Amino acid sequence: MELRIDPLTGVQVQVTGSRQSRPNRPSSGDCPFCVGGTEAPEPYEVKAFVNRWPSFPDDRCEVVLYAPDHDARLSTLPLAHVRRVVDLWAERTAALGARDDLAYVLVFENNGAEVGATIPHPHGQIYAWPDVPPVPAGELARLADGHRLLEDDRPELVVVERDGWRAWVPSAPIYPYGMRIAPVDRRPDLPSLADAERDAFASVLAEALRRLEGVFDPAMPYLFWIHQRPFDGRPHPEAWLHVEVAGPHRSPGVMRYVAGAELGSGTYLNPVRPEDAAADLRSVGA
Repeated sequence: MELRIDPLTGVQVQVTGSRQSRPNRPSSGDCPFCVGGTEAPEPYEVKAFVNRWPSFPDDRCEVVLYAPDHDARLSTLPLAHVRRVVDLWAERTAALGARDDLAYVLVFENNGAEVGATIPHPHGQIYAWPDVPPVPAGELARLADGHRLLEDDRPELVVVERDGWRAWVPSAPIYPYGMRIAPVDRRPDLPSLADAERDAFASVLAEALRRLEGVFDPAMPYLFWIHQRPFDGRPHPEAWLHVEVAGPHRSPGVMRYVAGAELGSGTYLNPVRPEDAAADLRSVGA
């Protein structure tokens, strides 16, 4: 494993050749995440463990199993079970964030073969960095400059809102069905959420994902990641916990690919109006 930085662009690339040998799309009969499998020999409700094929060294890549049922989905699990997932995310965030050698903890999920999920069992991952990666660092800088996470606060963009949490389509998303999910009042990170806030987060997150899955038939794949306060010893009063959801289909079964003009320019072309995406998401039964 080796971290390299492109001398022209400054982009960081972790070169990890060992990941070429990781497993790919096993059936439920030989799934390592099902009870009795390689990674889950004993019964569990939720479970986290160090990834056998990590992108980074030093036990800072973890797998989070959402449920023992191979065909379950985070979007349709009972609320109490989604809350267990949220609690595990918070627990592992606190544990990794407490390490002296780590500064940033990213919780994320790739859901669906089209977006790179190699095992279909319901799961996500957690990566931790020794410094703050460029994307969250850029967001934190804008928040510190006075930009608000909820500044595109328009009713026609809201998908779900209740109990102090909102899921909405940003006014300028990269992906056709991009969403953000955040507490209306600033909270810095997962571990800081109170009991009732965790329940509300679990509820709004699950409903937002259900709506995303219901827009098209078959359901589109998605990615999400959670940005939160760095654990670098600084207070970061600007940090505002939020989830970024990327829904990459522009029509049923049709991916919106990021093209050469976008990668070459750093500007993006979204074929779906955010207001239309939000209306589509609201129209899906909860």
